[in-house]
Amino acid sequence: MVAYMDHKDLANETIDADRARQITDGVHKVLDGIAEAESAAGREKGSVTLLAATKTRDVGEIMAAIDAGVRMIGENRPQEVEAKVAGLTRLCADRGFALGAAATKAETLGSPASDDTFPLAPLPFHLIGQLQSNKINKVLPSVTTIESVDTLSLAEKISRRAAARGITVGVLLEVNESGEESKSGCEPAEAADLAHRIAALDGLRLEGLMTIGAHVDDEAVIRRGFAHLRETRDALLPDLPDCRELSMGMTHDMAIAIDEGSTIVRVGTAIFGPRAFI
Repeated sequence: MVAYMDHKDLANETIDADRARQITDGVHKVLDGIAEAESAAGREKGSVTLLAATKTRDVGEIMAAIDAGVRMIGENRPQEVEAKVAGLTRLCADRGFALGAAATKAETLGSPASDDTFPLAPLPFHLIGQLQSNKINKVLPSVTTIESVDTLSLAEKISRRAAARGITVGVLLEVNESGEESKSGCEPAEAADLAHRIAALDGLRLEGLMTIGAHVDDEAVIRRGFAHLRETRDALLPDLPDCRELSMGMTHDMAIAIDEGSTIVRVGTAIFGPRAFI
């Protein structure tokens, strides 16, 4: 178990008014920043989705972000998915959302005899952190997309587990565009071949590519990595038309990523504030 889970109840659903207001303000500022970056890049309004990175945040904090306008969430660790999914699923259903996929409220809450059969709007749930093969069952079928697939071996293992469950899970191919040893991801030169191999696997839907921007102050270096990922995606589209997403950009480099074509930005700190735990 992750150490901080001994000190924070991630399933907690209560939140005080001041904390809810802080999160609401954070979400609104980030959404405004996305809209400004879209406009500056000449892109259509709403072409970029905000993913709230919810590592170490409890259910109450996450629901405050959803209430403020977040429509996609992403967890880093399978243990956190397990700890939060029941509460998030129930509270999302109360608000008209199906965490993960479109369904009726009755189906979502596991009560088919209920009269609550109106359809719920999907609220995608991503895994954005690294996934060890022995943790795959902790995230399936809760998450809709795994963004951190960087080897064929991992993709094949997810494929087998998904096919056995009779489900299809979205995946993004993570590419290490910065070349930093501390970062995961496949080599950029291997991305195209690996994407084609992953897309051919049963139980998987290759939805796009993901990268983490270079941890440097030089904007040109950061931009170059994002631009190369976009070029890789564009080259794949004729053969893999579903491979459209570009998950790139975080709190500090979001505007650059949007200018270079990002479709999903992963933001945590600007929404929730600094983390008390790592």
